[in-house]
Amino acid sequence: MYLNWTSKKWVTIVLHLLFWTVIFSLPSLLRPSRESHSGPPGAPGFLYQYLINCATWIALFYLNAYVLIPNFILTGKFKKYILFLIPVFVLLFLINWSSFVGFIPDLPFRFNGFVFYYIFPCLFFLACSTAWTMFRNKVLTDRHSKEKETLNLKTELAFLRSQVSPHFMFNVLNNMVALARKKSDLLEPSLIKLSSLLRYMLYETDEEKVLLEKEVDYLKSYIDLQVQRFGNKIKVNACLHEVNGSYLVEPMLLIPFVENAFKHGTSAFNNGEINIKLTAKDNLLHFKVSNAYTKNLEEIKDKTSGIGLQNVKRRLKLLYNQMHQLTITDENNRYTVDLQLKLH
Repeated sequence: MYLNWTSKKWVTIVLHLLFWTVIFSLPSLLRPSRESHSGPPGAPGFLYQYLINCATWIALFYLNAYVLIPNFILTGKFKKYILFLIPVFVLLFLINWSSFVGFIPDLPFRFNGFVFYYIFPCLFFLACSTAWTMFRNKVLTDRHSKEKETLNLKTELAFLRSQVSPHFMFNVLNNMVALARKKSDLLEPSLIKLSSLLRYMLYETDEEKVLLEKEVDYLKSYIDLQVQRFGNKIKVNACLHEVNGSYLVEPMLLIPFVENAFKHGTSAFNNGEINIKLTAKDNLLHFKVSNAYTKNLEEIKDKTSGIGLQNVKRRLKLLYNQMHQLTITDENNRYTVDLQLKLH
């Protein structure tokens, strides 16, 4: 959170003004009340000399912050940093000594007292300047890292999402080809469903999030197309409950699990069965897909059969890292995917 407000220029200006106001008001705030109405002889001279002190401290602060640290400390030239500081301190000492002698000529100059009341504050402001510069650089570095990470994530997500559409289209078009070869009466309603799916893919999936209700309708249409293709050759139990609430989800996040079930589950025609269940309530999505398969037939599957599943795993990690739980089991020739996802 601190990256947001500290990066604003006006916040930095206000903080600096408050810092210098508090620091330079301390002598007046800490002065005993009995001195508030009467001052020592030459009081205007003390004021002028104090203002020059303040000006040199401010100059030291920003010289160190914007010149010395960037050019020497951050580049590892520590010896040059010390060597540059020595003439700076000498110059500031001469400026303040001449102002002391010029504005307060009646007050005897004591070197030890001058060192204590001027050099120590110089070291204090030098330390403050160094701390503030390091903090500012840390904020800028973190912000740049965050921006770079966000850009990389957006690029990767765009790439992953772009892989979903072709992967899906190859499967659906294969369905259409199979129906056309059979000269099935289901070809026309299948094409209508396909057009609705394409409309969803073209106009909805460009958004970062879509309504879960639309995603569920998309799943229903895809399952209907697959059922029309395979008919009685495979048993499909789909229970997609109505969504209660305007939940949002990443588009086409769930379809790879269903695609994977039909891709592998249709190899076990003798006892092929696919179970799909989806519920969404109390800000929690529970999606479970299982399918039976035959191992010897599974070995001759094409090499791209697992692309969709790997894709969705990566997307879940990027988008819902601490907000999802994905469990995948493979037992007794049955493959099961169980996803629990926190919704907003």
